[in-house]
Amino acid sequence: MSSSDKLEMIERGGTEKNDDEKGGFLGKVKDFIQDIGDKIEETIGFGKPTADVTAIHIPSINLEKADFVVDVLIKNPNPVPIPLIDINYLIESDGRKLVSGLIPDSGTIHAHGEETVKIPVTLIYDDVKSTYADINPGSIIPYRVKVDLIVDVPVFGRLTLPMEKTGEIPIPYKPEIDLEKIRFETFSFEETVAVLHVKMENKNDFDLGLNQLDCEVWLADVSIGGAELSKSAKLDKNGFGYVDIPITFRPKDFGSALWDMIRGKGTGYSLKGHVHVDTPFGAMKLPISKEGGTTSLKKSKGDGDNDDEVI
Repeated sequence: MSSSDKLEMIERGGTEKNDDEKGGFLGKVKDFIQDIGDKIEETIGFGKPTADVTAIHIPSINLEKADFVVDVLIKNPNPVPIPLIDINYLIESDGRKLVSGLIPDSGTIHAHGEETVKIPVTLIYDDVKSTYADINPGSIIPYRVKVDLIVDVPVFGRLTLPMEKTGEIPIPYKPEIDLEKIRFETFSFEETVAVLHVKMENKNDFDLGLNQLDCEVWLADVSIGGAELSKSAKLDKNGFGYVDIPITFRPKDFGSALWDMIRGKGTGYSLKGHVHVDTPFGAMKLPISKEGGTTSLKKSKGDGDNDDEVI
């Protein structure tokens, strides 16, 4: 065999070995590329989460403030949990800010899950009145709740999910109260049963359903005790009505003030307490007060009713 033949055989053998080595390397590269392709296919399956304001509750409202709870339903279509980074909220009325805030680190939404996040908000009426003088007590104002959820989603990165909802909120005003007369059911110096005939005026732009009252009554600077409603009543918006409040007291505790009433000179009275009312916006507890009224005693006339009355 010539030297040239040997050289040819060596070169061919070397080429076959290199091909085997390259084939192993290329196979690994091919597997890696296939794995990347699978990951890309999984990535394509990721989707943007959705969010919506599903409800707004007002669990507590009075003359000082209104407590809101905003329910936000978040749906996560992805195979991994997503964190809620921040929640920004704003409540405005006719384009004017009433209250705003930020809630950081608000939790995590589970993979392929959904969750209702509750956002508590408090609206202080004094802040509203001091900023916007044209918003009057007793009125109903429109509001718009705006919420921005900031989430961190694989592939997409940080996303802001904006949403909003509109509604109405009252600025409540306390009822005006006046004692029109006292009708005596039974009268003795030891114990007297009477009914307070009270006029209440509703200065709100919404109805009030009276269902409970806690009230203390003073005659001639002497407390005659607490009083309760005899039955529920309704006060129409910007209207008035009458309620009867039964009460029991001891006239002998009044001393000379009782004789002033009997002789028609009159004596002062005061009412102070709270009424529990139902409204279109939920239950409220509103203060009532009347000071500096005057009463005197006279005979009732008409319909054969001869009970004495203080008016």
